Amino acid sequence: MAIYALGDLVPDIHPTAYVHPDATVIGQVTIGPESSVWPQVVLRGDYGKIVIGAQTSIQDGSVIHATPILPTTIGDGCVIGHLVHMECCTIEDNSLVGSGSIVLHRAIVRSGAIVGANAVVPNGMEVPSRAMALGVPATLRLDVVTPDMIEPGKDSYVTNGKRYREELRRID
Repeated sequence: MAIYALGDLVPDIHPTAYVHPDATVIGQVTIGPESSVWPQVVLRGDYGKIVIGAQTSIQDGSVIHATPILPTTIGDGCVIGHLVHMECCTIEDNSLVGSGSIVLHRAIVRSGAIVGANAVVPNGMEVPSRAMALGVPATLRLDVVTPDMIEPGKDSYVTNGKRYREELRRID
């Protein structure tokens, strides 16, 4: 596994979390219980703090960064899709950020919201609870998200993380 301390900045990974051997975790990164970090993910906490809550998946190829002034915080029960870029933003509990999306500085995705695939949530935008952010730049569709649009994905990645922690083995 590519998990690195950078000087005094040491990742804090809960023992029940799953970090794929091909992911990279550097510095001031916290990964909560039953969360999963998949292949080619980069969590680079060199300049600022990255916090990932419990039962959250960070899927293949995503890149998460922060600055000394602005952390990146991802809550509990979140689904962060494939190839997502996040920097200096807040994703509250039980939210979904779709594949290929970009979420930028000071943006807030409130609990139970969805960022659609390939959307760009610009600096300072707030996505309210139960809203979808869609497009480039993102526009909002209010009061359309229900928990059943997020929970099955979250639950499947918690289960898959446990499976990989127990069963993954390299055969070459």
